[in-house]
Amino acid sequence: MITDSKFKIEGLIKIYDPISRQIFFEGTNSCHYENLSVAIVQSLITGPLDSDHPGVIYSMNFGNGGTTVAANGVVTYNPPNVVGSTAQLYNQTYSKVINNNFASDLDTTNNNMTYSHITGKAFSDIIIKCRLDYNEPSDQLAFDNSNDISSTYAFDEFGLFSYGGQLLTHCIHSPILKSLNRLMDISYTLRISTLSSLSA
Repeated sequence: MITDSKFKIEGLIKIYDPISRQIFFEGTNSCHYENLSVAIVQSLITGPLDSDHPGVIYSMNFGNGGTTVAANGVVTYNPPNVVGSTAQLYNQTYSKVINNNFASDLDTTNNNMTYSHITGKAFSDIIIKCRLDYNEPSDQLAFDNSNDISSTYAFDEFGLFSYGGQLLTHCIHSPILKSLNRLMDISYTLRISTLSSLSA
């Protein structure tokens, strides 16, 4: 999913005497957008990692409420939930920790985050790997030959969540049944672009 939003950072500065309230300088600063894009992706990956700083990316959560499938097979897609601070998936049914800086990530080889940056570009990428192994979820169907796409693990939505439980991204797609005989890897690139005159 590509959104047409722009990311802007602006510094508002005031230098003044706190007693007399005389203002010596008031204005704005210029930003180094390339370096800021790197700093943002690094902070989203690495923390600080505690309950007082809940904004770091923590998990990839999955659900089965993103679509409605009619009897004739026509799929209706719900809009992504990307408005409101309490937004969630439509119907979350599974969650996987993908931040390899946390002890709760039990398979850091297949569930991890790294970042990438190309010098001179005004964007940086967070590269996220997530694996749903054969044995997970533990109560899934044995085979993927079921026609029942209303299964708990017929995933049609997923999103990235912060350590504090806030929905950061939301993707709606056609239902994909996760079953015991199916290994599933998700490769997810989150690109952080900043406004600048540099080529993106």
